[in-house]
Amino acid sequence: MRDDTSLTTDRRTLLAGAAATAAGALFAPARARAADDLDPVRKALAANHDAAVKRLQDWIRLPSIAAENRAMPEGAAYMAKLATDAGFQTAEIVPTRGHPGVFATLDAGAPRTMGIYFMYDVKQYDPTEWSSPPLDAALVDKPGFGQVVVGRGAVNQKGPQATFLAALHAMKAAGRKLPVNLVLVAEGEEEIGSPHFSDIVTTPQVLAALRKCVGVIIPTGWQSPATGGVEINLGAKGVVEFELVASGEKWGRGPREDLHSSQKARVDSPAWRLVAALSTLVTTDGNTPLVDGFMDRVRPLTPRERELIRLASKNLSEAEAKRAAGVTRWIDDLSWEQALERLAAQPTINIEGLVSGYTGPGGKTVLPSRAVAKIDLRLVPNMTKDDSIAKLRAHLDKRGFQDVEVNVSGGYDPTETAEDSDLVRAMQATYTRFGVPTTLYPRLAGSWPGVTFTGAPVNLPAGQFGLGHGSGAHAPNEYFVIKSSNPKVMGMDDAALGFVAFLEEIARR
Repeated sequence: MRDDTSLTTDRRTLLAGAAATAAGALFAPARARAADDLDPVRKALAANHDAAVKRLQDWIRLPSIAAENRAMPEGAAYMAKLATDAGFQTAEIVPTRGHPGVFATLDAGAPRTMGIYFMYDVKQYDPTEWSSPPLDAALVDKPGFGQVVVGRGAVNQKGPQATFLAALHAMKAAGRKLPVNLVLVAEGEEEIGSPHFSDIVTTPQVLAALRKCVGVIIPTGWQSPATGGVEINLGAKGVVEFELVASGEKWGRGPREDLHSSQKARVDSPAWRLVAALSTLVTTDGNTPLVDGFMDRVRPLTPRERELIRLASKNLSEAEAKRAAGVTRWIDDLSWEQALERLAAQPTINIEGLVSGYTGPGGKTVLPSRAVAKIDLRLVPNMTKDDSIAKLRAHLDKRGFQDVEVNVSGGYDPTETAEDSDLVRAMQATYTRFGVPTTLYPRLAGSWPGVTFTGAPVNLPAGQFGLGHGSGAHAPNEYFVIKSSNPKVMGMDDAALGFVAFLEEIARR
């Protein structure tokens, strides 16, 4: 899932490109102070650097793509191997009604246990759009950043996840006892909306292990190149992905196969049928949902959420956010604070793609027999996937579009985690230890299946944590910083040290 603001803005990085300039200790001195008791691990990271980078490159070279049913068993097997190599005593492949997941445990004999979420699948790609082949995992020099690895999955999510694994390898090499036990849950369907992730989590042995955890994180690498800052998101929007399909066959009008366009004078068009259906879903500018009852469950921002957004508007750079999104203006020329409010509070109905008829070079003068719109919904608290789809179906039926198919491929509800949870406090303390400016924000505008952890039956706090930087998720030339030339952004080794410090902070709570 993603924030589809632009091809280069990932669902997990829309705000990360505009990271905080909040008050805090200077970055480099704080890193020096943090290193005092972490130096043995830092030295182990340096000694194992090449192995860690190769591990990441090898992982990128194995592209498990759920949407294409590509190398999914191999991806699960490799994920299990990565876990055992990093010190997990058990790692098993968990079957689902779709593609398999992986469940691993590491018992360090510690009083507390931390949950870790991984995904081993990646998005599709068009190699012609890349500066280097997306499966080469090439190490290149990127001006302003230093040495980066370029490849599909580099930042979403293999780079940050490989950095977490590098932290575990380094602790073992340094003879440093892991301060918490770990429960790892990985899936191979995140990029298609996690339709079977609950099958993994509700497996009895997985659920029993997760119930011992104090929380769950997904590793990230979201530092701003401008400030080095990060956001702590207290939740994420839900998402639903589906197709709307209009066809002559289902409609009973229009051609059953593509027809010469001269016949449009007397034959109905499924493509125009789909356009008519789509036009009922939103206002004419496309910015506000009009599906009957769609907004009824929307929970307004709380006073605290509004306060967090007000503070964020002072700490985050609007100019950097616009650069990251590739835009010069917000909807309705909103102010920066208003744009941040809308980002957190507004449900959306978005067209990801429209496909019908001939789209190659030149013209083909056909009347298409079928038209497809790929749609995603973003949901805010109190909205649910099932209710939203039911309302959309009823909305279309009421307007005579019973023939327009709604084919749901995946999705999940919104997620929330309390600001005063041990998980969030540990994040804040770790970022402070490393002198990283931090901004609290009500919720990520994009989505991840965190509700599987924060909702019943697991009921744990969950969120994103990590240092380092990468960008281009779902887009060409996706990258992750390996050796940083930017003093504001950590390279892979220092980012791994951040995970060590975070686990130690969890153990202290």
